[in-house]
Amino acid sequence: MTDKITDPVALWQKMVGEMEKGFNSFATKAMETPEFSQAMNRAGGAAAGAQKQFGDLMEKYLLSMNLPSREQMTGIAERLQSIEGQLGEIRAMLNQMSANPAGSPIGSALRPPRTKRPPSEGGGPK
Repeated sequence: MTDKITDPVALWQKMVGEMEKGFNSFATKAMETPEFSQAMNRAGGAAAGAQKQFGDLMEKYLLSMNLPSREQMTGIAERLQSIEGQLGEIRAMLNQMSANPAGSPIGSALRPPRTKRPPSEGGGPK
């Protein structure tokens, strides 16, 4: 086995480890300063503003191309889901109607069986 002092891979790993430690300590000190927080806040605000401007520009572009925007597509999808739900309810009601006898309305109680017989034609006792 080669000696750790003369091993180039071990030297490289040690050098990279030391560089990482130095960078981490520098970054930690830099992040603790109020200037860093202010700069990050400004950068976040600028990014949010740029994103809003890009969204507005894209919406105008889509409008000029006669294409729907993301908000419009979301609205269409929500309305489509509502219509599908209503169709499902209608389908369930139609299935319930087809399962019931032809003359009985939906939700009515079933009639009890008829046990009395009409009088015979011969004029039997009443």
